Amino acid sequence: MATSPAPGEGPVRPVSVSLHEGTIAALKARTGKRGMSAYVEALIQRQLERDRLRELIEDAEAEHGPVDQAAAEAKRAVLRG
Repeated sequence: MATSPAPGEGPVRPVSVSLHEGTIAALKARTGKRGMSAYVEALIQRQLERDRLRELIEDAEAEHGPVDQAAAEAKRAVLRG
């Protein structure tokens, strides 16, 4: 059975998306016309990573309970020195 390529892998294919004119203008101003695809690809990959991280956190909380915020702050303090 063939598997789908991971995000950021596989051949590049054009797709059509609908965006508000103001969004398109801001995107072009930031990237130029030729950099739009790479910029949008990076945004989507980052969002997919965040979605997956959120799913992992939800799975861990379902199994182990919610994070103890006081313990998390104590760990942050140690990491910050």
